[in-house]
Amino acid sequence: MFVPRKTESQPHWTDQDGIKIYTITVHDAAVDQSRFSERLNTVKQAKALPWAETAAFTIFHEGAGFLYLILAWWGNDNELFTSVSVLTEEGWVEDPGRFSFCVYDLEVFWAERNIYIDTLYCATPDIQKYREQRMGEE
Repeated sequence: MFVPRKTESQPHWTDQDGIKIYTITVHDAAVDQSRFSERLNTVKQAKALPWAETAAFTIFHEGAGFLYLILAWWGNDNELFTSVSVLTEEGWVEDPGRFSFCVYDLEVFWAERNIYIDTLYCATPDIQKYREQRMGEE
């Protein structure tokens, strides 16, 4: 049964390349972002994109059974690419046949879609403006 989860982001929640950070948790406590940082860097290195110039966001999601790291980035004018990593007993796994983003993450995806349209997929694209806007502020 669906029960809303705590979703947060702050203007200063970005990584070193300007990727926006959101957190989602099944718990009441704040998400410990340090549990996700190393994996985020590993995924970014594997994708080898110019991250400082790429509109992107990540979700650090503490689910009921696993930790999920969703990295999403915009490319090809209007396409959203995604990578989902899950911390299993064997370590972090990126396996689209086993794991994906879920219903709780879609709220962030919808907000980011609207922010992208307003700030980058428009007549005067502005990546800084994109990076400053968060869910609930659009």
